[in-house]
Amino acid sequence: MNFLSIFDVIGPNMIGPSSSHTAGAVSIALMARKLFSEDIQKVTFTLYGSFAKTYRGHGTDRALLGGILGFPTYDERIRDAFEHAEEMGVEYKYIIDEQTVTNHPNTADIDLVGVTGRTMSIRGESIGGGKMKIVRIDGIDVEFTGEYSTLIVRQIDKPGVVAHITQALSEHNVNIAFMRLFREDKGATAYTVVESDEAIPETVLEQIRSNKNVSDLMLIQI
Repeated sequence: MNFLSIFDVIGPNMIGPSSSHTAGAVSIALMARKLFSEDIQKVTFTLYGSFAKTYRGHGTDRALLGGILGFPTYDERIRDAFEHAEEMGVEYKYIIDEQTVTNHPNTADIDLVGVTGRTMSIRGESIGGGKMKIVRIDGIDVEFTGEYSTLIVRQIDKPGVVAHITQALSEHNVNIAFMRLFREDKGATAYTVVESDEAIPETVLEQIRSNKNVSDLMLIQI
């Protein structure tokens, strides 16, 4: 049985009626914003399961948009997310998919387009108590919660890349809590996800990037 803390019972400090449908949705979108390396011009949200059924009544639509705009769960601006998006020049669209069966009922896909035309697709799940996990990036299954400092390395799945990442982290005295490799196929695009219970120094990024098979880095600090 999973341990529940008093904070899981009480729930997060939040705007909205539901920790799963509101605060969790904000957290998913806020993480997507942090993973995207440029200003967002357009976003499309695809909602599944209970998100698709109750998204207006529980404020999931505003919550997702508020997270993309950078608002935390307790920010009162979430209530007026539509107006703020217009002011900030962010286009948004919602797609309701009640047919596709996902692994979790509170699931959303977030497709981002940046000001330079760069794109990214992220899938998140709201897992209760305002918490979430990211389970897919650009079509590749991953898993992390953002509760730790997290380094996500996009790479080609070649021998020596993971060892290179591990060596760089060791040289910068990073204490690894979890480290996992996710890939779509042998020799294809993969993600190494590193989670640490302390800040990961940005100085390690350049060393990791020096490997020719590393194509992108994303760093989320706690």
